[in-house]
Amino acid sequence: MAKKTRQELLQEAQEKVDKSREWRQSEQIDQTWRRLNDLYRGKHWPGTTVNNQDLIAVNLAFSTVNVIAPSVAVNYPKVVVHANNPEDKDRAIFVEAVINHLWRHHDFRAPFRRTVKDFLIFGHGWIKVGWKFVEQEQMITDVEREALVNQSILEADMFAMEQPDLAGDLPDNEEINANIPSTIMRVVEDQPFVERVSPFDVYVDPQATCMEDIKWIAQKIVVPLEMAKKDKRYKPSVRKRLTSSSMYNTYGDGSYSEDKAEYLDEQVVIWEYYDNMNNTVCVYADNSDEFLVDPIPMPYAYGQPFVMLRNYDVPDHFYPIGDLESIESLQLELDKTRSQLMNDRKRYARKYLYHERSFGPEGREALESDEDGRLVPVVDENKPLTEVVMPMPQIPVSPEIYNYSNIIENDINTVSGISEYARGAMPEIRRTATEASIIADAQNARAADKLAIIEIGISHVARRVLQLMQQFMTGEQVARMNMRGGETLWIPYSREEIVGEYDFSVQAGSTQPMNETIRKQQAISLMNAIAPLVGQVIDPSALAMHILENGFNIKDPERFMVQQQPQPDPAGGPPAEGPPAGGPPMPPPGPPAPGPEGGAFAPTGGVPPELLAQLQGQMGLQLPSL
Repeated sequence: MAKKTRQELLQEAQEKVDKSREWRQSEQIDQTWRRLNDLYRGKHWPGTTVNNQDLIAVNLAFSTVNVIAPSVAVNYPKVVVHANNPEDKDRAIFVEAVINHLWRHHDFRAPFRRTVKDFLIFGHGWIKVGWKFVEQEQMITDVEREALVNQSILEADMFAMEQPDLAGDLPDNEEINANIPSTIMRVVEDQPFVERVSPFDVYVDPQATCMEDIKWIAQKIVVPLEMAKKDKRYKPSVRKRLTSSSMYNTYGDGSYSEDKAEYLDEQVVIWEYYDNMNNTVCVYADNSDEFLVDPIPMPYAYGQPFVMLRNYDVPDHFYPIGDLESIESLQLELDKTRSQLMNDRKRYARKYLYHERSFGPEGREALESDEDGRLVPVVDENKPLTEVVMPMPQIPVSPEIYNYSNIIENDINTVSGISEYARGAMPEIRRTATEASIIADAQNARAADKLAIIEIGISHVARRVLQLMQQFMTGEQVARMNMRGGETLWIPYSREEIVGEYDFSVQAGSTQPMNETIRKQQAISLMNAIAPLVGQVIDPSALAMHILENGFNIKDPERFMVQQQPQPDPAGGPPAEGPPAGGPPMPPPGPPAPGPEGGAFAPTGGVPPELLAQLQGQMGLQLPSL
């Protein structure tokens, strides 16, 4: 089979992307996403409505997203690394520290949280992971100029000593100083990047049903025309001939930029096309007949750079659904109901029927006044007062309509899995602690599925970041490690010290917000649960330090520990040393030996009794006493 020309490859890529755009338009996928985005923003009513002041939006869609999002992605994750090979076991501990440092240092949490919003609103979110290398021409400082001059003079002197016959042709110091350039190319970025990509800007093979079977994936990038012409990553001959894209090509797919198109400079649409079948990537512009970047092997070891977070999968469909699509109709019905209630309330304003000639200006002004005890003068004395003025009859509103609003809200809570407790509302029905706990557990079970998806996505990103460091890192970098007791260590490392294959996971719940009361209760419950084992197979000091550090957020629990004194040897020998740092030895088979006097947490070691009493008084829970 003959090799395809560059023109044929370009035409093939353009046709595939165009078919994907047509497919999304025919299925109204982009229109649905824009509608859901408006739902989140509170734009629930058509813009053509004349009397917008009589329409309100009770935005439970906004509440739903912002109740779920912090519960799954609010904190920095704790990435856990395990080696795949025995020889990398010790290195895995340091790799774990490097990944967690990079996540914090480069603040990968920010784009990840924005992607989680897409994940909840649209049903999916895209994260792009790659390496960014940027050089800029910058002015050299006086110190740098002086160093360059001195180095050039030194090199000239050494050359003159080695080649005295050519010394006369060398420039003098003034000429050397004049020939030193005023600018220098500096590397301003040489690091991995993690960024959120809009769902509107990513196109995939229409035949795909999941990420594993996509044949190609493309990203639409809308950039200013002048910036594209200056981008040195592209062919000079092609980028200089670029022209601005038409409005339809730039924004016709329903992207967010459509709303601000008229306020922007000339734009051009650039496509990054990743061919998974041939493992190549190319770049082209919408209105160009040449590649900006010819098809080349994918630069990253892991292939295409996109990670997809999928919410509720639909069988045989590539795009999942989010948390808003299932409650959209209920949200709109709730808006209509509340708007009707508001309009009915306005009809209950007091109105009167009166004979115009029976009242003068003073009487009409007094009739319209809401002042209590105001006298209303009547001009016509020949008519009874009942015929002069009477209240305008009102049509009562059915009380069912007020209950209907509550029914809709309950339906939204049922479909979304968000209770009134989670929304910060106090339900009308007072529930027992057990009932509230059951409701919370049901909600947490549903959120656990989302949390698992988020943690898997974080582990995928972490794996790719390490692969990028192994592939592109140059020189030496520094990782920060937080030691026990709050001490911080800065450890330099090179690419050779992070090599190897590793498995990545996320410590369960590390991205969730931690409720202080729950954390303390869990710590005390742990103490109560394993109290019979303390002093037998569990080191009391180690347990106490763990509870103080993780349960009560004490950074230096060592200062609370009682120092153990060496015990004399019964045989008359030297004092026996205490148990090793890793904990006491396992007891011999048979019944367990009795614990130390005073219980598992005796004053001879572990937590001081005064501290235990303080914890007991603070939490109101029963502490172990053996």
